Amino acid sequence: MARRTPKLPLLAAILLAVLVLLPSAAVAKAIDASNTQHMDLPDGLVGPESVAFNNHGAGPYVSVSDGRVLKYNGEGNGWTKFAYSPSYSKNDCSTPSTTELPRSARESSCGRPLGLRFHNNSGNLYIADAYMGLMRVGPKGGEATVLATEAGGVPLRFTNGVDVDQITGDVYFTDSSTTYTRAQHEMVTGMRDSTGRIMRYNRRTNKVTVLQSGVTYPNGIAISADRTHLIVALTGPCKLMRYWIRGPNAGTSKLFTDLPGYPDNVRPDGNGGYWVALHRETNEKPNGKEDSHLVAIRIGAEGERLQEMRGPKDMRPTEAVEREDGKIYLGSVELPYVSIVKT
Repeated sequence: MARRTPKLPLLAAILLAVLVLLPSAAVAKAIDASNTQHMDLPDGLVGPESVAFNNHGAGPYVSVSDGRVLKYNGEGNGWTKFAYSPSYSKNDCSTPSTTELPRSARESSCGRPLGLRFHNNSGNLYIADAYMGLMRVGPKGGEATVLATEAGGVPLRFTNGVDVDQITGDVYFTDSSTTYTRAQHEMVTGMRDSTGRIMRYNRRTNKVTVLQSGVTYPNGIAISADRTHLIVALTGPCKLMRYWIRGPNAGTSKLFTDLPGYPDNVRPDGNGGYWVALHRETNEKPNGKEDSHLVAIRIGAEGERLQEMRGPKDMRPTEAVEREDGKIYLGSVELPYVSIVKT
């Protein structure tokens, strides 16, 4: 009598192979950012690199190229100065110069705020300033207090991204290079510099701890929803890295996911995942006929790709912040406005 072979395992294998070949059902429809609303900056200012809202929904607050943090006060009220570094006041940066200084010289003198993040309970805004270090300003704004200019005895040369643990108030931030400054950011990528660091500022002790050194171009940083790890954007390698701060893997890191472009800031999407702004695609053809490229990507809690955002070639965002109303605010280190994308 011939023996019958069960068909269920074979059918299951075939089904699994088909599912692997099919596009993931979890990948949402791409967002079209070709038609956006613009929030123009005043007085010819440029470079709203980071975008933040306080716990009451006020804002956006943006870091701009002249060394200040601006606050948007609503339609009809426009932008006002919210915060600035002590060097901004000391060097009289609010007074127009009679000579046209190179941007790098002005930034090193007046400051160049990059990453912004509020601590909701206190209302304090933490500022990663590329030249001044880690700073903090109170809910009413004004001159910021410099909290750290060095870590582990090594000066901060390129302070970049920042995030806050909303429970403990600890601040996590990056120093993109201990060799090059922001004015030399192209060298960080071109020389494959791996002297970057990930750090924690303890607000109770006012001490800075270097969590990991020898990192290749760490840029944006975000704490996970469960507060067990950090997600760090590695700009040159086009990757996201996961660094555990709690649990059995605390103090270790590994690849989180590869990216199709050069990431800047990373921000939570409100659902356990992250929006990652891509300043440029890895295989971008600047002279191609198609006036569209990948500008941001939504990554899931386990590193899976969930959604893409595409926009025109002149849109090169440095941060994507999604609000409860579904609008996504895009910061840019180059443009004179904040873009608002409706999803």
